[in-house]
Amino acid sequence: MNITWLGHSAFRLETARSTILIDPFFTGNPGFQGNDRKDAVKGVTHILLTHGHGDHVGDTAAIAKETGATVLANADLAGWLGHHHGLDRIEQGNTGGTVSFGDFSATFVNALHSSASITSDGVSHSLGSANGLMLHFEDEPDLLHMGDTDIFSDMALINELHRPEIGLVPIGDRFTMGGAVAALACRRFFSFAKVIPCHYGSFPIIDQTADTFLEAMEEDAANVVVPKSGETVEV
Repeated sequence: MNITWLGHSAFRLETARSTILIDPFFTGNPGFQGNDRKDAVKGVTHILLTHGHGDHVGDTAAIAKETGATVLANADLAGWLGHHHGLDRIEQGNTGGTVSFGDFSATFVNALHSSASITSDGVSHSLGSANGLMLHFEDEPDLLHMGDTDIFSDMALINELHRPEIGLVPIGDRFTMGGAVAALACRRFFSFAKVIPCHYGSFPIIDQTADTFLEAMEEDAANVVVPKSGETVEV
């Protein structure tokens, strides 16, 4: 599997049969500047969303219409995307549920966060629960995108149920757990073989580097990969 960090919480995952975008926030994302949007969306088959905030839904509607990709989101967000953006290739689920896509499946797991969107007319829309996404692959390492979240003790149960080998972990503080707490979550509740931090280095009000996270990971820092935005990691 090739994993490309595209700034903030956006990732591109490439497997033998699928090309997946998670939380494709490109337009207005300072962390995406310098990346090639054409390359980022090339061949995309699926778009997966952790929750309804604009810095995660991002360019979903435009990319889905351009590529014909199937969009997966919680039921409230999926309905909103269909009604307000005219998307019709949508799969919906909710916390605890699993949706299968042939060579991989996606399970909605808990995250401690909010999920809403304010449209151009100033109306706030509640867009369901915030989630993490647990991806199980036929021939690739299993991967957890935590979404936006704080630490919580039931992360241990997520690990017991799913045994993710790769963790995409928010570390930027203010809107998610900060680096030290994120490191505690990884070390106490998971046994990741590889960790890629995210949700930092984009907006100036969140942490700009992964330094605090790396320091707090202590001896487990050897399992952490800190790519530059646009850089691909092979796992």
